[in-house]
Parts: sequence; structure tokens; C-alpha cells
Amino acid sequence: MFKSNPFKWRHYQPEIILLCVRWYLTYPLSYRQVAEMVSERGWVIHHTTIYRWVQQYGPELEKRCRRHLRPTNDSWRVDETYIEVKGDIMSG
Repeated sequence: MFKSNPFKWRHYQPEIILLCVRWYLTYPLSYRQVAEMVSERGWVIHHTTIYRWVQQYGPELEKRCRRHLRPTNDSWRVDETYIEVKGDIMSG
């Protein structure tokens, strides 16, 4: 995707861009919350700018990080199950 410097022509340092994108992708935050967290550190970045960064750099980060994550499957187990149906607890 990126043949040369992916951050060329950006107004912010690559570390700031990656920090914002990583916060958005890692934690359940909105773009406005990320912008507020960044403003607490003294940087003024609009939430739509963070949105554009996530759209631009998110897929590339996912592609590069995916191979380092543990593989998962859809199987999961539980020791005991309790289901409440109309006030009655059923053990399964």
C-alpha cells in the first residue's frame, strides 16, 4: 500500500498519528473522546482528522499486526450454565 513514507505531507508527527489510531482501535472510544484525550496532552486535533487517520492507516496496521496475534476460533467452553426463564433458574 505504502511505497514511500506513508506520513509524507501530514501536518502531525507520525508518532502522534499512530498514537491516536492505536487508541481508537484498541479501546472503545469515539473519535471525539480520542480528540479530547489528545487535547489534554496539549495537541489540538479535530475529531474528523482522527477519523481520516483511522480510515487511512487502520487497514495497514491491521494487516501488519494480524500475523502477530494468537489465532482464535469460534469454540468456547463454560463449566456450568444457568439460564433464567420467567423467573425460574434452570441449570444446564
